[in-house]
Amino acid sequence: MPMTAPPARFEGEPHRVDLHMHSTASDGALPPAEVVALCRAKGVSLMALTDHDTMDGIDEAEAAAREQGIGLIPGTELSTQWSGINIHVVGLLPEGPRGDLVAGLAAQAEAREQRSWRIAERLEKIGLKDALARAREQAGSERPLGRPDFAKALVAAGLVPDIGTAFKKHLGNGKAGDIKAHWPFLATAVAWILDAGGVAVLAHPLRHGLTRRKRGLLLDDFAAAGGQAAELVSGFQNPDVTRDLARQLQERELYGSVGSDFHFPGGHLAPGSMSPVPRTATPPVWAHPRLAGIAATAAGRDRAGGPQA
Repeated sequence: MPMTAPPARFEGEPHRVDLHMHSTASDGALPPAEVVALCRAKGVSLMALTDHDTMDGIDEAEAAAREQGIGLIPGTELSTQWSGINIHVVGLLPEGPRGDLVAGLAAQAEAREQRSWRIAERLEKIGLKDALARAREQAGSERPLGRPDFAKALVAAGLVPDIGTAFKKHLGNGKAGDIKAHWPFLATAVAWILDAGGVAVLAHPLRHGLTRRKRGLLLDDFAAAGGQAAELVSGFQNPDVTRDLARQLQERELYGSVGSDFHFPGGHLAPGSMSPVPRTATPPVWAHPRLAGIAATAAGRDRAGGPQA
C-alpha cells in the first residue's frame, strides 16, 4: 500500500499520523510488533507507541517499524494528578527514556503495583475471589495491572455482564475499585519528559468533562510547566469542539497532536481512525524541532518506496 508523508500542516485530510496507541506492554490487546503491522495495513506513515507508564514495548516496536517502513516515535502515557483529577500526559521521546524519566517510570510501575493490591482487596469484598490472580490471568503477562484487567475479571467471573457495567458498578469514579494511586503532579511528569529531551503532550483534554474555562486553566498550568502540545483530536469528536480547542491551543502557542488511543482490534478506534482536523493555524506536533527529524525520515522512506536499512 502506498504511504504518504505526514503533512506540514493540518488541512483536513484523512490521518496518516497516529501518536497515541497501546500494546500488550500495558493494556492493549496486540503485541507491539502487531500494532506496527496494523498501522502499516491502515496506511499510517508516522506512529507513536504510548503505553501507560512504561516504555517496555518500544524495542520490539522499533524493530518492526524498520521492517515495515514506518516512522516511529518512542513514547509513553504518564498518569498524573491536577486539581484532584487524573490527567494523562503523552511523552513523545525521540531519544528514549533518559534522565529523571527513568526513575519516574520505575516509580509509576511501583504505584501501579500498590494500587493493584488495593483494588483486589476491595473487589474481593464484593465477591471476586482471588481478585489479583484473576486480573493477572486476564492481563496474560506480568505487566502492571490496570482497572480494565479487573473489569475483565469481573465479567469472566459472571459478576457483571460486560466491561461497561464493571466500571459503572465497581471501578468507575467513586466506586469501590476506584483507588487513587499516588500519581505525580502534572508539572512533575512534564519535567521528566523534558529532561529526557522529549515533547510533552496533554492527552485527550476533551474527555475530562471540564468546562471551557477549567480546561483553559488546565492548559495554562500545562504550558507554564513546559508542556508543548495537546491532542487536538483524540478518536472521534465534534468538529466545532475541535475548532474551539484549536483556538485555545493557539492562544497558548501549543502544538496540536492526533491519536486514536487504539487498544484492541475490532472496535471503532483502529490506528489512524479518528475525526479529521478542520483547517487550522495550530501547527502539528510532528513539526516540533525535536520530532521533525523522525517525520522527515519517514517522508524520505515513503519517497523511496518502502523500508530502508
